[in-house]
Amino acid sequence: MSRVCEICGKKPLTGRTFARRGLAKSKGGVGLKITGVNKRRFIPNLQVVKIITKGAVKRIKICTACLKAGKVQKA
Repeated sequence: MSRVCEICGKKPLTGRTFARRGLAKSKGGVGLKITGVNKRRFIPNLQVVKIITKGAVKRIKICTACLKAGKVQKA
């Protein structure tokens, strides 16, 4: 199942989460240390919507940003 917006092409991005331990230097500690790094994904908010294209009704996946912007005409 594809997680791509059919209008703007928005798709999942990758990132990382950092697990930190320690007390910040500004609070009197020796500083924060990174104790672990995990991969994560930022997935776009896709909705399946019926739209009208060339007189026919079609179902497509569209991100909510394109939906709010009115880039398609809902059926």
